[in-house]
Amino acid sequence: MAEIRDFKTGRSGEPPRDSMPRRLAAIVAADIAGYSRLMELDEEGTHNRVKRIERDLIEPSIAENHGKLVKTTGDGFIAIFDSPVEAVRCAIVIQQNMVGRNTSLPRHHWIEYRIGVNLGDVIIEPDDVYGDGVNVASRLEGIADPGQVYISGGIYEQIKHKLVCGYESLGDRKVKNITDPVRVYRVLPDPAAFQRTRKRRENVLIFLLSLTLLVIAGGVLWYLLLQPRGKVGNQTSASVSPPTAIPTAPPLPGPAITPATRQPQPAPAVAPIPQQAAPAPAPTPAPSVAPTPAPSVATTTQQSAQPAAPPASGLHEPEMTTIRGGSFTMGSNDDVTEKPTHQVTIKPFAISRYPISVREWNACAAAKACAFVASGKDDAPVTNVSWTDAKQYVAWLADATRKPYRLPSEAEWEYAARGGTQTKYWWGDQLQSGMANCKNCNDVALAEQPIKVGSFRPNPFGLYDMGGGVDQWAEDCWHKNYHGAPADGSAWLEGECGSHVIRSGSWRNDAQYVRPSNRDSYDTNVRYPTHGFRIALSPP
Repeated sequence: MAEIRDFKTGRSGEPPRDSMPRRLAAIVAADIAGYSRLMELDEEGTHNRVKRIERDLIEPSIAENHGKLVKTTGDGFIAIFDSPVEAVRCAIVIQQNMVGRNTSLPRHHWIEYRIGVNLGDVIIEPDDVYGDGVNVASRLEGIADPGQVYISGGIYEQIKHKLVCGYESLGDRKVKNITDPVRVYRVLPDPAAFQRTRKRRENVLIFLLSLTLLVIAGGVLWYLLLQPRGKVGNQTSASVSPPTAIPTAPPLPGPAITPATRQPQPAPAVAPIPQQAAPAPAPTPAPSVAPTPAPSVATTTQQSAQPAAPPASGLHEPEMTTIRGGSFTMGSNDDVTEKPTHQVTIKPFAISRYPISVREWNACAAAKACAFVASGKDDAPVTNVSWTDAKQYVAWLADATRKPYRLPSEAEWEYAARGGTQTKYWWGDQLQSGMANCKNCNDVALAEQPIKVGSFRPNPFGLYDMGGGVDQWAEDCWHKNYHGAPADGSAWLEGECGSHVIRSGSWRNDAQYVRPSNRDSYDTNVRYPTHGFRIALSPP
């Protein structure tokens, strides 16, 4: 055997061992805030609850986002992901799901995780990971507030245009045993929370600016009004001159901003009408105008369901389209979750022509029947809706109209989305620009909110945004494939319903998501910024 020598020293030695495998990975580190206090309150109960959370929430969430649980630490865990997007998405799901789990408990019994996410080069071993990448994630977790997700600058740069979230920069932080400061961001998964945070910062800045302007204005007035009077008494009597006007303060560049007038008011679109001697009659409210749909490609397959006259409350029901029953081949061979393809027979039903809009959702919120007031333009589809939220809306609408409104079943949704076709997309097998609102489907610039409903062509059944726009909830519990699925078009409700089916893809997704056969799932009680819904109605 040839002698092996050290290339630096020239000495003989053993063959060098293989170095430990390294890789760039997104690390999620989490622990429970106040774990010792919880154990002191109820040691056995807390231990059982934590184990149940790990089994029912944390492990499935990590697996569904293609991560690996490296280890649990009693009151926390460490997980590794190839994708920073999936790492942060997993962290958001866990935190939002914990909110629902804590709702029914007293505040002092809440289990709240603090989560840190970092991107770094780490050493991989069969049952652990090491390196500064892990250490930084652990330090971020240590400074995070309970129920919050803190991410490093490296993670932020990778996900800032890929997740529909808000991010609050917390600046550079010096963390223990890490030489360089770490740029830290707090994740704001709720767009409303992001807007509130930004508004709060704007108000603080406006208040400080107002205070500064008031101080400057006071100083100018003091100098211009008080100083000349003091000088007049020092003038000699020999110096007689005509009296001069006291100079007035020069106008400031703009009106002083005070806390009561922080936000500028928009100028009126038209000049105000002068008051007249005789009172003018009360104006008649303008009717709400729905988006005007384009003509249906195949009008013989459906007819528009005429909504009943609105109740005295002024409620306007969503515009519905009646779909005649029939049989079709559900699923595809494009993805394992869409197999096996199978024949399904659908009974006649009606489905909303558009996804539920912000205006329609806020009517429910105004009636105190829906959980939050949606932001955005009235004619845009409502977003950030959980499956539970969608069920609240249909329950309210059914009660207000005395009609059996509901969510569509997964089979009904796909049947309606296909519009009588069996191609990859309803318009054919090839992607065409301008047919759907998705990331690479059109020339519309990617925005923080989907564009208004009905902006693209309808499918052959006259339905808009059945692919792209917003993800849309179905009634069905999630199943990983179609083995055992019902063949009559009814909702598949057997099994554990911790997550439900979601369809359509959103304006943030690629074209593969807008296929009628594409299917996905999300946690039942968790809101996500691309999730909306449309409704269905069974015939009387």
